[in-house]
Amino acid sequence: MFATLSDRLTSTFKNLRTKGRLSEADIDATVREIRRALLDADVAVPVVRQFTGAVRERALSAEVSGALNPAQQVVKIVNDELVAILGGANRPLALAKNPPTVILLAGLQGAGKTTLAGKLALHLKGQGHTPMLVAADLQRPNAVTQLQVVGERAGVPVFAPHPGNQGSEQDVVVGADPVAVAREGLATARARQHDVLIVDTAGRLGVDAELMRQAADIRDAVQPDEILFVIDAMIGQDAVATATAFQEGVGFTGVVLSKLDGDARGGAALSVASVTGRPILFASTGEKLTDFEVFHPDRMASRILDMGDVLTLIEQAEKAFDAEQAEEMAGKLASGQGFTLADFLQQMQQLKNMGSMKKMLGMLPGMGQMREAIENFDEREVDRVEAMIRSMTPAERDNPKIINGSRRARIAAGSGTQVSDVNGLLERFTAAQKMMQQMAKGGGMPVPGMGNLPGMGKKGRGRTVAPAKKVKGKSGNPAKRAAQERAAADRAAGIAPAAPAAAKGSSFGLGGGAPRQDDAFDPSSIEDLQKFLGR
Repeated sequence: MFATLSDRLTSTFKNLRTKGRLSEADIDATVREIRRALLDADVAVPVVRQFTGAVRERALSAEVSGALNPAQQVVKIVNDELVAILGGANRPLALAKNPPTVILLAGLQGAGKTTLAGKLALHLKGQGHTPMLVAADLQRPNAVTQLQVVGERAGVPVFAPHPGNQGSEQDVVVGADPVAVAREGLATARARQHDVLIVDTAGRLGVDAELMRQAADIRDAVQPDEILFVIDAMIGQDAVATATAFQEGVGFTGVVLSKLDGDARGGAALSVASVTGRPILFASTGEKLTDFEVFHPDRMASRILDMGDVLTLIEQAEKAFDAEQAEEMAGKLASGQGFTLADFLQQMQQLKNMGSMKKMLGMLPGMGQMREAIENFDEREVDRVEAMIRSMTPAERDNPKIINGSRRARIAAGSGTQVSDVNGLLERFTAAQKMMQQMAKGGGMPVPGMGNLPGMGKKGRGRTVAPAKKVKGKSGNPAKRAAQERAAADRAAGIAPAAPAAAKGSSFGLGGGAPRQDDAFDPSSIEDLQKFLGR
């Protein structure tokens, strides 16, 4: 959603980092580029003026002039102001002291209220609540049926006493009273002891008096604890006018952004909270019921500035990964049992539970520079790898070394892939397995050429010794031949070679260091010592 804005801001700050000190002209040029970037992103003009004014005022103060790194200080100021216009701190839902907590959804038709009702219900269900949905949209064709389907997928009951509009285009259905349905839904929720009630209301293609009157009547009938205004993040400048009209006609306590995964410029998201003064509570980031997250202004500002969102990534990992399985895997590696393809398959399944790989990669800092590569990433590659592993027998998963040519052909045929794909998988897994074994033995990450250094090479079982270099020829001199054999044995054992003897005519006439014990001169090696002594 904010790709264009993020690229423009990142490019602007890159120019600042090359300067040790910032002049007033540099700051004016930076603020001008920020203003253009926000206007191109369809942010409301009053919000742009307020934002750039605050940035310029703080950038010209002693806060920047006295900083060790002025460019980083400007980035911090922009980040702080982005957090401010996005609503500041995150606010949780206001739960009623006496259940049920009533949440009323309002907004235009097509904003995604019905789907978002199921997402919100599933989110609250995961927190231990017992929500119930109420189908009070009796005008849009098949709106009641859609809510029933969404509720079934979320595992949440739906109160729908009236079938609603079954396909006609008329605005008024005979015998339909959405206010009565909402009132009866509240009574049913109390009787069945549901602690949260989510009311889905009707929308229009535009703001009109009838829509506002009906939403206000439902509000007065159920006295909601939260009124959430659902707004399409892709509608641009009209989002501000629509939000202002709903605030004056019905009033709302929080905003929910839908379709945040679209490719629009997304200025509405940066404008609504600042214009209306109401915080953004949630964001819908996809079509699945699980594509729903709590909106954190500081994390969203960090994403826009290409600084990543590691906290959200960690939260998703904690939900997807089983702590017991992770502990079991760590114990298995520590005991030296090894990392098998079955373990790899289990890790991949937990990784898929976190959601889209593209979204996870996009949450890492600095990934804006690799956006094109991330967009070209094929999500189906994970499915192909999973299919290849599932086509293997349990014995093949535990010991990939037994997978010969015929087995690879069978695995490729069973998974709908090529033999080259199976070969690539096995090669990558072998490299990962070696790294896991190295880390489990406490040797750290393997470093080429460091095999004989303490703490860096292979130790214990499976140690491989580099073969000794082949001696091209043996000397006819017995002393030289003995020295060659000792050097070859030292290289095989990993012992450093002795210091070379000093050249003739050197300062002290002998090589450095004490002579080896086995290198001492043996007079008995001379056949006739007396002959030499007698001369």
